[in-house]
Amino acid sequence: MTTFPAERAVRTTPEGLLWEPSDRWVRARRGEVTVVDSRHPVLVWEPAVPVPLYAFPREEVREDLLRPAKNPATGTHTGSRIFYDLDLGGELLENAAWTFPAADLAGHIAFEWFSRVGRGLDHWYEEEEEIFIHPRDPHKRVDAMASSRHVRVEIDGTLVADTVRPVLLFETALPTRFYIPREDVRMDLFVPTGHHTGCPYKGRADYWSSRSGAAAPANILWSYPDPLPAVGPIKDLLSFYNEAVDITVDGETLERPVTPFTRALSEQTRR
Repeated sequence: MTTFPAERAVRTTPEGLLWEPSDRWVRARRGEVTVVDSRHPVLVWEPAVPVPLYAFPREEVREDLLRPAKNPATGTHTGSRIFYDLDLGGELLENAAWTFPAADLAGHIAFEWFSRVGRGLDHWYEEEEEIFIHPRDPHKRVDAMASSRHVRVEIDGTLVADTVRPVLLFETALPTRFYIPREDVRMDLFVPTGHHTGCPYKGRADYWSSRSGAAAPANILWSYPDPLPAVGPIKDLLSFYNEAVDITVDGETLERPVTPFTRALSEQTRR
């Protein structure tokens, strides 16, 4: 009989890194070149960085494509001392890979994600599913639940959405987001912006800004036209940043939360 522990231990290194093995089969490419093909990846959390990265055993990495970095990116990635450039023949990606100084992670190499920092490997897969931005944190939940709550949204005193059929999205460490059917949003008050973002838990989002301009930050409204299966109920629904609008739920006005988005939204509003 195989016995599984009740919970998997996250390990800590003297350098302040947290890490744990993953059972997922992970592959990563640059263009059409597979650089990583690993069945023994490790998730690593750096201090003060809320999302994890993957590191891989050297034998599961195309080391023949790595060269000692010409201009090492010192001061990044928790004291890492060894950086590599990725040489793809006609393309050289500087500081695309590195090793962590922790003894626990000796023999492992990590790579940058292009969709996160604008350089590095640009296609990542867990099993047969493409993933984006960064690995999904196994200690984080994202649940989309249909509701009959009465949700009203106002921007600078103007009612812009009113629904009794929202989908509530509960995401660890973030405020509840209220996804509203398009028919219940005053879309005449908004204009599409062409802005897009990617989320490893939800997919790719499209954005709208308020036509009034100064009353709200840009890209205040968004939607996922083709969300990942785990959050399928939010498909084509629309949500607002709680941090920058006034939301009333069942007659109770919610306080605007302070989140990692608050400062950027505030600066956009002042422009």
